[in-house]
Amino acid sequence: MRDAVIVEAVRTPVGRGKPGGALHDEPPVDLLARTLLALVERTGIDPGLVDDVIGGCVTQVGDQAVNITRNAVLAAGFPESVPGMTVDRQCGSSQQAAHIAAQGVMSGSYDIAIACGVESMSRVPMGSNVLPGSDPYGRRLAERYPDGLVGQGISAELIAARWKISREEMDAFALESHRRAAAAWESGEFDREVAWAGQRDESVRPGTSAQALAGLRSAYHDGATGERFPEIGWQITAGNSSPVNDGAAALLIMEADVAERLGLRPRARFHSFAVAGDDPLLMLTAIMPATEKVLARAGLGIGDIDLFEVNEAFASVVLAWQRETGVEADRLNVRGGAIAIGHPLGASGARLMTTLLHNLEDRGGRYGLQTMCEAGGLANATIVERL
Repeated sequence: MRDAVIVEAVRTPVGRGKPGGALHDEPPVDLLARTLLALVERTGIDPGLVDDVIGGCVTQVGDQAVNITRNAVLAAGFPESVPGMTVDRQCGSSQQAAHIAAQGVMSGSYDIAIACGVESMSRVPMGSNVLPGSDPYGRRLAERYPDGLVGQGISAELIAARWKISREEMDAFALESHRRAAAAWESGEFDREVAWAGQRDESVRPGTSAQALAGLRSAYHDGATGERFPEIGWQITAGNSSPVNDGAAALLIMEADVAERLGLRPRARFHSFAVAGDDPLLMLTAIMPATEKVLARAGLGIGDIDLFEVNEAFASVVLAWQRETGVEADRLNVRGGAIAIGHPLGASGARLMTTLLHNLEDRGGRYGLQTMCEAGGLANATIVERL
């Protein structure tokens, strides 16, 4: 089996996903193109050698329509011969793009590929691809789930209730995410991975406090839903959830011998992959079977993994995963997570992998595991090994 290795990984700073945010004026095609250009500038690779560019994007409408990845390839000035495709596995879209790119290299279909992702939530709001009057679920799904499914915020509430996670625990987790991300910026730990010098992740709040978080109201309180699910404690707030954001990230992936021939240093190899499905009502719990599945495929135990990146869509999701796995806080999201850094949907998978790679290098770790919850009860999990 050929080894698929990462030779470079970059991301934009993450901007607030609203008009006036730092990246709002940048069309998402151009955001993604800038990460592709950063890979070329950092490695000196001839972009004409790239066999394919696979990009993740969730809301593929408006400014993000018409195969945004191919458009970004052309916007970056790559030769017209370089193809591109856009995938949607919801929040895990660019992690899935990394799976496709790496598996293509391992199988011999590619020698060099780029996995990337983008989302401009300020320009293309989440859900704007669901047209008025449309029904993306159909009759058969409604027959299977006659009581109806719920939005992610309610799923996060149900997870908090089922795992008996308190508001205080979730707020403390969120506070620590901001503290870690702010400390990483202050110490220069993010400098290597962020392509734009002088800009920082806009959602990190170094001045937030437990008191400020405790004062926030429930984000999803609804009487009818409360009657259906009386166990819900209405503890999910804007403070212990990820914000909406703009951003992009990209990974340059190639076969190990190709990297050597080009004089490029392999920094990590893709070790194992898994995807999993779980209850679409709870929706966000598939990270648990995905973690178990990828470890089994790797022949590794939870104790063999040096660092974990688990997407912080909601604090309750990561805390429930942590209770099930027993992973200590000092191995989990060590530079903060999406609650602080932000969650530009289609970019987050590649962003987490970029951060994980640099974390492993800076801390001398060997194995890193990344997993992301995704709408519909899905999750990706990936193990990489630092070289």
